[in-house]
Amino acid sequence: MLLGCSTQTAAPSTTTPPATTPATAATTPAERVTMNIASLKGPTTMGLVKLMDDASKGLGKQDYKATMYGSPDEVVPLVVQGKVDVALIPSNLAAVLYKQTKTDAGPALQVAAINTLGVLNLVENGDSVHSWADLKGKTIWTTGKGTTPEYTLDYLLAKNGLDPAKDVTVQFEAEATALGSRLVATPGTLAVLPQPYVTVVEKQTATARTVFDFTSEWTKVSPAGSQLITGVLVVRTAFVKAHPAAFADFLADYQASTAYTNDQPAAAAALIAAAGIVPAAPIAQAAIPGSHVTYLAGAEMKTALSHYLQVLFTADPKSVGGSMPGDDFYFGA
Repeated sequence: MLLGCSTQTAAPSTTTPPATTPATAATTPAERVTMNIASLKGPTTMGLVKLMDDASKGLGKQDYKATMYGSPDEVVPLVVQGKVDVALIPSNLAAVLYKQTKTDAGPALQVAAINTLGVLNLVENGDSVHSWADLKGKTIWTTGKGTTPEYTLDYLLAKNGLDPAKDVTVQFEAEATALGSRLVATPGTLAVLPQPYVTVVEKQTATARTVFDFTSEWTKVSPAGSQLITGVLVVRTAFVKAHPAAFADFLADYQASTAYTNDQPAAAAALIAAAGIVPAAPIAQAAIPGSHVTYLAGAEMKTALSHYLQVLFTADPKSVGGSMPGDDFYFGA
């Protein structure tokens, strides 16, 4: 718990102060709150690196303990068991956990901010596709069968006049690394690839190029305020109720950290590489613009995220936990 400010009574003085002088008191600073933070290796942590670096030097407004994990499967039990207070996770996973952990007393977790917009791109090793219509009859490789990459591709194909089941052939790879290797090795390949793998492939192969940035393509065909969303920041409801001021401090520090990544990409890239998110700072710097690191909160967050989750729900209700989240899913909105 945050300790309230306490006052200490001054020792008696031999001189009585004038009646018009207010009494003075020394103030004891509030104790810093320890906040356990879980993030995932990838673009969703790119906006956190400045906060992590500051925390390691004791410069955060609160005592931040951030740990990066390789897979959502490692983070889920920590969130469910209340072992972390804040987590940076995929947006649809946040909706699933909200549904699984909600009780009659209310939600056990809430989404407080969108931290990463779409990181997916359509990449071609070649120069044959320049419009959505050019995809007709083509084979497109992607990861994520039955998950958000497939649903996002289907949504954009349909919105651009193509039937995903008839006009294109979609093939799947298990991992983005294998998909990147396929792009590099096989001229003519079309693949839906996330950052920073896009940057790695384009540096390895002169003939590889980004055909579509799915984030910008999403906004072209979706209602105003809708966004393609990769990652969100969730908080335990019990934690934010117990420490509202500390969590407000964290949000301010985190927003500043995301701004640092976008405004000072060279410096941020060094931190991203040092954290092990990408193998080298030049790759990180090149990948930052396409990673769409952001900070959206409040009503803007709710509008963007609710529409995105509705698209996923339409594709497969299980992808968001079986039903759309209620208003109490959105912290501060």
